[in-house]
Amino acid sequence: MPQGIAILGSTGSIGRNALRVIEALGPEYRVVGLSAHRNVELLAQQTRRYKPPFAAVTDRDSAAEFRAMMDGQVQVLSGPDSLAELVQCDEVDTVLTAVVGAAGLPSAMAAAQSGKRLAVANKEPLVIAGELLTRAVREHGGTLLPVDSEHSAVFQAMQAGSTRPDAQRRCEEVQRILLTGSGGPFRGATREDLEDVTRQQALAHPTWNMGPKITIDSATMMNKALEIIEARWLFDVPVDKIEVLIHPESIVHSLVEFVDGSVIAQLGQPDMCLPIQYALTYPRRVAGLSKRLRLEEIGELHFEKPDPQTFRALPLAYEVARTGGTAAAVLNAANEAAVEEFLADRVRFLQILELVEHCLNRHDVRHNPCLDELLEADAWARREVRDRLLVGR
Repeated sequence: MPQGIAILGSTGSIGRNALRVIEALGPEYRVVGLSAHRNVELLAQQTRRYKPPFAAVTDRDSAAEFRAMMDGQVQVLSGPDSLAELVQCDEVDTVLTAVVGAAGLPSAMAAAQSGKRLAVANKEPLVIAGELLTRAVREHGGTLLPVDSEHSAVFQAMQAGSTRPDAQRRCEEVQRILLTGSGGPFRGATREDLEDVTRQQALAHPTWNMGPKITIDSATMMNKALEIIEARWLFDVPVDKIEVLIHPESIVHSLVEFVDGSVIAQLGQPDMCLPIQYALTYPRRVAGLSKRLRLEEIGELHFEKPDPQTFRALPLAYEVARTGGTAAAVLNAANEAAVEEFLADRVRFLQILELVEHCLNRHDVRHNPCLDELLEADAWARREVRDRLLVGR
């Protein structure tokens, strides 16, 4: 039987690429579920083309519009709980989650608790609830696979370099995980250089074509901060073994140094189709859409350490990872809220991290939280950002 795949967030960049990958892979892989929040016109186009039995629309008003557009051609699930309902359908073998924000967390947990193969493309599930999610995967016999290019690279390097049979439990052989990052549009900048950064400047990423929120995270290096926390849970390593390395060409997607001194890296063109495909076909490798790498055409690769004084997100990530509990949920939610304000031209670029630090300083961390407590911390941080800005105005 074909592998049944549900794509949560199919109208976004990752979702659209995933559909291209699945189509190229052929009849062994079948789309059985798609989802969107409000972009029902594109969802309708995707549904007509790939003919999944299920489609979920999390915004209820948009769901009513979508139902009218589809006229019974697909079973429509609606509302905030529709994603969790979708992933538990018997037809779903693999869940690719690419929903931005905490909204995708309950469905990721539902997939883990259902023993599904869970391919995680968005950072929030592992940042907010890494301990809960990885435990659920272990207890229910599921599989957790990273789609983020950096973590996919680490996952592949660990399998290539370790003698242990379990790719996610090799801590004793790992000396360091090196997460690479392009440095974004402000590589080499000082804090003073960033005082008057505009939205247009921050959105001008030199390498990757991403959505606005993720592009701003690259500019502040919050994307690397969140990846540090993700890697801590994905690979079960102490956070002190995780480092960030600036690599502007975005060819080396990450590296693992082992205790014997060997360093294994995964290289490829900056193209999300490869990590998406690897998560869907694992443990097999098959021909696909990814562009081929020609090192002789690139010529040189460069690496440098990031400046933690200018990019405060990095030291914050280590502090949050060591603190644990609800701290990461607050970090993530405060950043999302602050980035939204920046994209609306209501705060300055450097205020993004100032608002995040403000929330972390005011938060009373809860340890060993349940899912509801993590979501409460998320909601609190968003309110705190709004309240802080109201006081400032």
